[in-house]
Amino acid sequence: MAREKQKQCPPGLPIWILTYSDMVTLLLVFFVLLLSMANLDPIKFLQAKTSLRDAFGWRSIQEPVQFSIPIIPSPPRTQFTPIPMETSIQHLRRIKTDLQTVRIDHQVEVLQKDNDSIILRINESVLFDVGSATLKPSSYPILRKVASIVRPLPMSKRIEGHSDNIPMIAGPRTNWDLSVDRAVAVMAFYHRGDLFPQDRMSAAGYGDFRPIAANTTAEGRALNRRVDFILRSDRSIAQEGTPSTPIPF
Repeated sequence: MAREKQKQCPPGLPIWILTYSDMVTLLLVFFVLLLSMANLDPIKFLQAKTSLRDAFGWRSIQEPVQFSIPIIPSPPRTQFTPIPMETSIQHLRRIKTDLQTVRIDHQVEVLQKDNDSIILRINESVLFDVGSATLKPSSYPILRKVASIVRPLPMSKRIEGHSDNIPMIAGPRTNWDLSVDRAVAVMAFYHRGDLFPQDRMSAAGYGDFRPIAANTTAEGRALNRRVDFILRSDRSIAQEGTPSTPIPF
């Protein structure tokens, strides 16, 4: 009778599988910790937790999770929202860079009036002849470039005309009349070219009542004869008479 061969037990799992399973477990714990520290939506977190329980066969009846969705009051509805000081500074720097790019920074001066107002100042000689309210043709490209820079900004624009204190020589017109006519002439140019939405534009004339320099010298009077573009985030443009100062760049 032949001897039956002694049966041998099949070999077990390789040793490396233990290290591999430890590594997988540690990775699972690591990602669970990351998940627990993240800021999650309560509904999505509950769904993910339930899915993991179902995948591992852990069935249990859980109490519904109580949570509340925070209600954030909406701000009052206005056509333009006030711009913070930091954003105003960013707009100032952007405008100055754009003026340098299109090479009109020598004709247009950039200033800050207050926390949310920007002034683009153009001297009279760039736009008008002496005593005239008719735009010079050479000023058209400059005004178009100003429009292309200002148009993307969420700001309203008021065009202000100013003059010196030397009385008009001919006719009954006054310096105040001249300043108003010049502001309207610039606004009419933008209106004819459809360069700005009409609800974002306004015009005003102040004559010699808001000088930025002394009218006792020719240089001071030349500075006072100007057109200012007041850019602001809302329609209620301040009327303060505080002097404007250039913003450092």
